[in-house]
Amino acid sequence: MSEKIELPFRLDTQLTEVMRLRVQSLQQRSQKRSEGERLLRANEAVYRLDFSKQSLRFSHWTVRLAQPGRLTVTATSQLWTPDLTNLMTRQLLEPAGVFWRSPKDSPDAPIQCYEADADEFGERIAELAKVRKVMYFLFEFADGCSPETIDCSITFKVDN
Repeated sequence: MSEKIELPFRLDTQLTEVMRLRVQSLQQRSQKRSEGERLLRANEAVYRLDFSKQSLRFSHWTVRLAQPGRLTVTATSQLWTPDLTNLMTRQLLEPAGVFWRSPKDSPDAPIQCYEADADEFGERIAELAKVRKVMYFLFEFADGCSPETIDCSITFKVDN
Protein backbone atom coordinates (compact mmCIF):
# COMPACT_ATOMS: atom_id res chain seq x y z
CA MET A 1 0.00 0.00 0.00
CA SER A 2 1.39 3.40 -0.92
CA GLU A 3 1.90 6.13 1.62
CA LYS A 4 -0.39 9.17 1.45
CA ILE A 5 0.60 12.72 2.22
CA GLU A 6 -1.81 15.61 2.77
CA LEU A 7 -0.37 19.04 2.00
CA PRO A 8 -2.20 22.13 3.27
CA PHE A 9 -2.31 25.33 1.24
CA ARG A 10 -0.82 28.10 3.37
CA LEU A 11 -1.63 31.79 3.05
CA ASP A 12 1.52 33.69 2.08
CA THR A 13 0.75 36.97 3.83
CA GLN A 14 4.06 38.61 2.91
CA LEU A 15 3.76 37.89 -0.80
CA THR A 16 0.07 38.85 -0.83
CA GLU A 17 1.02 42.19 0.76
CA VAL A 18 3.82 42.78 -1.77
CA MET A 19 1.37 42.17 -4.62
CA ARG A 20 -1.20 44.50 -3.03
CA LEU A 21 1.48 47.20 -2.70
CA ARG A 22 2.21 46.84 -6.43
CA VAL A 23 -1.45 47.59 -7.21
CA GLN A 24 -1.48 50.51 -4.75
CA SER A 25 1.74 51.93 -6.19
CA LEU A 26 0.38 51.86 -9.74
CA GLN A 27 -2.85 53.55 -8.61
CA GLN A 28 -1.03 56.28 -6.68
CA ARG A 29 1.18 57.11 -9.66
CA SER A 30 -1.73 56.80 -12.13
CA GLN A 31 0.22 54.20 -14.05
CA LYS A 32 -1.02 51.17 -15.93
CA ARG A 33 0.14 47.63 -15.37
CA SER A 34 2.81 46.21 -17.66
CA GLU A 35 1.54 44.41 -20.74
CA GLY A 36 0.43 40.94 -19.70
CA GLU A 37 0.93 41.63 -15.99
CA ARG A 38 -1.61 40.01 -13.68
CA LEU A 39 -2.44 42.26 -10.72
CA LEU A 40 -3.89 40.88 -7.50
CA ARG A 41 -7.56 41.76 -7.04
CA ALA A 42 -9.07 42.75 -3.69
CA ASN A 43 -10.83 39.37 -3.32
CA GLU A 44 -7.65 37.35 -3.99
CA ALA A 45 -4.72 36.17 -1.91
CA VAL A 46 -1.54 34.21 -2.60
CA TYR A 47 -1.20 30.75 -1.11
CA ARG A 48 1.68 28.34 -1.29
CA LEU A 49 2.13 24.61 -1.29
CA ASP A 50 5.42 23.22 0.01
CA PHE A 51 6.45 19.81 -1.28
CA SER A 52 8.36 17.68 1.23
CA LYS A 53 8.50 14.87 -1.33
CA GLN A 54 8.78 15.14 -5.09
CA SER A 55 7.48 11.86 -6.49
CA LEU A 56 3.71 12.20 -6.05
CA ARG A 57 0.46 11.03 -7.64
CA PHE A 58 -2.70 13.05 -7.13
CA SER A 59 -5.27 11.42 -4.84
CA HIS A 60 -7.93 13.98 -3.84
CA TRP A 61 -8.78 17.49 -2.72
CA THR A 62 -10.02 18.37 0.75
CA VAL A 63 -11.88 21.68 0.69
CA ARG A 64 -14.00 22.93 3.58
CA LEU A 65 -16.13 26.03 3.30
CA ALA A 66 -17.59 27.11 6.64
CA GLN A 67 -20.39 28.96 4.87
CA PRO A 68 -21.83 29.28 1.36
CA GLY A 69 -19.39 30.73 -1.14
CA ARG A 70 -17.07 30.03 -4.04
CA LEU A 71 -13.33 29.40 -4.02
CA THR A 72 -11.31 29.42 -7.24
CA VAL A 73 -7.74 28.10 -7.01
CA THR A 74 -5.38 28.97 -9.87
CA ALA A 75 -1.81 27.71 -10.03
CA THR A 76 1.15 29.71 -11.24
CA SER A 77 3.83 28.15 -13.40
CA GLN A 78 7.34 27.31 -12.32
CA LEU A 79 8.67 30.32 -14.24
CA TRP A 80 7.31 32.80 -11.71
CA THR A 81 9.79 33.92 -9.08
CA PRO A 82 7.53 36.10 -6.93
CA ASP A 83 10.35 37.76 -5.03
CA LEU A 84 11.93 39.03 -8.25
CA THR A 85 9.29 39.49 -10.95
CA ASN A 86 5.70 40.52 -11.43
CA LEU A 87 3.14 37.81 -12.10
CA MET A 88 2.27 37.62 -15.78
CA THR A 89 -1.07 36.33 -17.08
CA ARG A 90 0.69 33.72 -19.25
CA GLN A 91 2.10 32.18 -16.05
CA LEU A 92 -1.35 31.14 -14.81
CA LEU A 93 -2.10 27.49 -15.43
CA GLU A 94 -5.33 25.93 -16.67
CA PRO A 95 -7.59 24.47 -15.51
CA ALA A 96 -8.38 26.16 -12.23
CA GLY A 97 -10.02 24.38 -9.32
CA VAL A 98 -13.47 25.79 -8.59
CA PHE A 99 -15.16 24.73 -5.34
CA TRP A 100 -18.43 26.02 -3.92
CA ARG A 101 -21.23 25.62 -1.44
CA SER A 102 -24.67 27.01 -2.32
CA PRO A 103 -26.86 28.69 0.31
CA LYS A 104 -29.44 25.91 -0.15
CA ASP A 105 -26.86 23.15 0.57
CA SER A 106 -27.00 21.55 4.00
CA PRO A 107 -23.92 22.19 6.19
CA ASP A 108 -22.86 18.53 5.96
CA ALA A 109 -23.31 18.29 2.16
CA PRO A 110 -20.08 17.69 0.24
CA ILE A 111 -18.45 20.69 -1.39
CA GLN A 112 -19.30 20.94 -5.07
CA CYS A 113 -16.68 21.28 -7.80
CA TYR A 114 -16.07 20.71 -11.49
CA GLU A 115 -14.69 17.26 -10.81
CA ALA A 116 -12.88 16.65 -14.13
CA ASP A 117 -11.12 20.03 -13.91
CA ALA A 118 -10.25 19.53 -10.23
CA ASP A 119 -8.77 16.08 -10.97
CA GLU A 120 -6.78 17.36 -13.96
CA PHE A 121 -5.59 20.29 -11.85
CA GLY A 122 -4.44 17.93 -9.08
CA GLU A 123 -2.59 15.77 -11.59
CA ARG A 124 -0.85 18.84 -13.01
CA ILE A 125 0.26 19.89 -9.53
CA ALA A 126 1.69 16.39 -8.97
CA GLU A 127 3.64 16.66 -12.24
CA LEU A 128 5.06 20.06 -11.27
CA ALA A 129 5.98 18.72 -7.82
CA LYS A 130 8.58 16.49 -9.52
CA VAL A 131 10.67 19.58 -10.29
CA ARG A 132 9.52 22.01 -7.59
CA LYS A 133 9.88 22.40 -3.85
CA VAL A 134 7.18 25.08 -3.64
CA MET A 135 4.30 26.25 -5.79
CA TYR A 136 2.24 29.43 -5.60
CA PHE A 137 -1.50 29.77 -6.13
CA LEU A 138 -4.04 32.56 -6.42
CA PHE A 139 -7.10 31.93 -4.27
CA GLU A 140 -10.12 33.95 -5.37
CA PHE A 141 -12.92 34.31 -2.82
CA ALA A 142 -16.48 35.02 -3.97
CA ASP A 143 -20.11 34.86 -2.86
CA GLY A 144 -19.39 35.05 0.88
CA CYS A 145 -16.21 33.00 0.93
CA SER A 146 -13.10 34.46 2.65
CA PRO A 147 -9.70 33.26 3.89
CA GLU A 148 -11.17 32.87 7.37
CA THR A 149 -13.94 30.54 6.18
CA ILE A 150 -11.91 28.03 4.14
CA ASP A 151 -9.60 25.12 4.74
CA CYS A 152 -7.96 23.64 1.67
CA SER A 153 -5.47 20.82 1.20
CA ILE A 154 -4.52 18.28 -1.42
CA THR A 155 -3.65 14.64 -0.83
CA PHE A 156 -1.12 12.70 -2.87
CA LYS A 157 0.09 9.13 -2.99
CA VAL A 158 3.86 8.95 -2.58
CA ASP A 159 5.69 6.87 -5.18
CA ASN A 160 8.48 4.82 -3.67
